[in-house]
Amino acid sequence: MKFTKEQQEVIDVRSCNVLVSAAAGSGKTAVLTRRILARIMEEPTAASQPTAASQPIDIDRLLVVTFTRAAAAEMRERILSAIREECAKDPANAHLARQSVLIHNAKITTIDSFCSFLLRNHFDAAGLNPAF
Repeated sequence: MKFTKEQQEVIDVRSCNVLVSAAAGSGKTAVLTRRILARIMEEPTAASQPTAASQPIDIDRLLVVTFTRAAAAEMRERILSAIREECAKDPANAHLARQSVLIHNAKITTIDSFCSFLLRNHFDAAGLNPAF
């Protein structure tokens, strides 16, 4: 897929979080999939003090939030498919192979589900009854 200048900037930007908001059919899922893949495949820098943004990351360390369950499921499937494609190109890459396993623990979810997860795991900080 050929990305626009703005889409490529979203894929390439590091050291900050990104919110992608665009109309249906504009390529959001493709852009986010490519951004996530680029992030987990990040090549370590040669700098003596590499930053976290210049190192590969495990997929289960990212938070990907969508509005619907269908969108979350599609995002997970597209990321897994992209990881499998890259694994086929580089079967000796242990980090990529690990990602295909870790994706099952990745937080690729809806806003509601993520908020519920936070409240279930931090009910005390929110002042909630554990059985809420």
